[in-house]
Amino acid sequence: MRIALGIEYDGSAFHGWQKQPSGRTVQNELEFALARIAGVQVDVVCAGRTDAGVHATGQVVHFDTYVERPMTAWGRGVNAFLPPAVAVRWVQPVADDFHARFSAYGRRYRYILLNRPQRPGLWEGRVGWYHHPLDVEVMQQAAALLIGEHDFSAFRAAGCQAKTPIKLLRQASVRREGDLILFDFEASAFLHHMVRNLVGSLVYVGQGKNPPGWIAELLTMADRRLAAPTFAAGGLYLIGVQYEAHWRLPVVTEESFLPG
Repeated sequence: MRIALGIEYDGSAFHGWQKQPSGRTVQNELEFALARIAGVQVDVVCAGRTDAGVHATGQVVHFDTYVERPMTAWGRGVNAFLPPAVAVRWVQPVADDFHARFSAYGRRYRYILLNRPQRPGLWEGRVGWYHHPLDVEVMQQAAALLIGEHDFSAFRAAGCQAKTPIKLLRQASVRREGDLILFDFEASAFLHHMVRNLVGSLVYVGQGKNPPGWIAELLTMADRRLAAPTFAAGGLYLIGVQYEAHWRLPVVTEESFLPG
């Protein structure tokens, strides 16, 4: 039997998603908790690996098991063995040809930036921070230039292992909610550090260091050295993975999500 899970986690508590010998990763903790319910080792596959410090409200994973348990055991039961910073949100049996990564046609990320002179206290590790005023209107103008299929090499980490830097970005928007600026991105897939690098360059535009058209120039030049530095991991959230309706996975909307 193949089972899909929806997962949320506070990434500041972990060394990223992917399993490591140290054991302090989301995958390590989830597989340990699943094994306590199954009584045997369980290996999970996720829709998108997240780096250390990056959070998720809408991560999706799948695993295979021959062990028969009530669906509640894979939800509330697993949660009983997970650390407080990780939780299973939903459980769904799926067809054997479903794949958390390869069946997805899109991913949605949100970057939350605190834009005020004072550093975060309550939201430390859950938001990025920039102390100078930012012009959201010109940042939105710049973000609109990112929409479409482009070579995103200028926003790609040096160690990125993606086969191609060409990605289809379906959404790139910037809006303000009080002292918070929300950056929303949706794409078929993302390069390593792509969202955090996009945010860094949009902040350069927002502070007046470069005009909105600079973003289009970066896409054309495809040179990471010309773009802004990578922004902090703490403000980044994987808020959704998109699948075709025939998979019948729960739809979790995070349009209004802000750090709690």
